[in-house]
Amino acid sequence: MDLTVVAYVIYLLVSVALTVWVARTLSRNGKVFLADVLHGNEKLADAVNHLLVVGFYLVNLGFVTLYLKNSDAVADARGLFEALSVKVGVVLLVLGVMHLGNVYVLNRIRRRGLMEREQTPPVPPEAWTGPGPWAAPAAGR
Repeated sequence: MDLTVVAYVIYLLVSVALTVWVARTLSRNGKVFLADVLHGNEKLADAVNHLLVVGFYLVNLGFVTLYLKNSDAVADARGLFEALSVKVGVVLLVLGVMHLGNVYVLNRIRRRGLMEREQTPPVPPEAWTGPGPWAAPAAGR
């Protein structure tokens, strides 16, 4: 059997397995974080989590498939390991960058939500405040 085909098969098995493992881990552990970002709305958090997982699968498996082609033929076992290490390493880097990107965006959304929750107006919209003790006395009083 051609070693290039063996490299393709091993690359696909490892890359798909890693993608599935990372997606399941992120989905399982991200539910609590999403519920916090979405102000405790569990139903919405589950829906967003599912959409993120589907997008994660589409982007990563699409990348794995596009990155399948090897420009050099694999001639020996050393070449097989070198080709696999480069390909799997790039897939791992892409998975890591996507994970960090998701966490960054969700953290920004979470911080904005926390700031909005903590901002309460000093008086209701229909009320008013008088001058404080620091105000200068009006002339002519």
